[in-house]
Amino acid sequence: MATKTTKITLAMMRQSLYSAVVADALDAMGFTHQSPRVQLPPMTGVDKIVGRCKTTLWTDMAHVDPKPYELELIAVDSCKPDDIMIAAAGGSMRSGIWGELLSTAARNSGCIGTIVDGAVRDVSKMTAMGFACFARGTCIYDSQNRQRVIDIDVPVEIDGVRFGPGDLVFADTDGVVVVPKQVEKEAVQRAWEKVHAENVTRDAIKAGMKATAAYRKYGVL
Repeated sequence: MATKTTKITLAMMRQSLYSAVVADALDAMGFTHQSPRVQLPPMTGVDKIVGRCKTTLWTDMAHVDPKPYELELIAVDSCKPDDIMIAAAGGSMRSGIWGELLSTAARNSGCIGTIVDGAVRDVSKMTAMGFACFARGTCIYDSQNRQRVIDIDVPVEIDGVRFGPGDLVFADTDGVVVVPKQVEKEAVQRAWEKVHAENVTRDAIKAGMKATAAYRKYGVL
């Protein structure tokens, strides 16, 4: 178990932490709106990712794009190891803004997955390559002349929740939660301690202790 002087790495977070316990830790710190309430389920069979936000801001369009795919390709090519592409598209289902080719290029740059507030496509191909993708749903239409990236590496929002470049982000079957940089160390430490306290409580309840008694004794549920 990590102490307060132990650096909790991304590998350790992936092994032991999950979105709900991180959200609980943030709640306890007064950060009560760090998880979008919209449904962004895992689409490709990879049901958990932990990494750093690589942000893109999208807009709908209804004219011929003079520079198709320009900024999204720059964003993909500038990914770093452990990045997670955040595609803030305002929930638009106008087109599938993420698919197999972008996943392949992003992975080559070190990206480990994407969270799309909108639609994706090529789901079976992304599934075959094991690329993590969380999104609102699917749309067969290509994004060209329908949607485009208008900015990268800027703060973006999904359901009013702010995702900043480089912020820590967790996504799993329960939801998505983002940890602001300025409170990351404390939030992760609190989540780590809560997970291990929950393990003790779970073992006590499995051994026959009543839930009320376990909560009174350990203060975790």
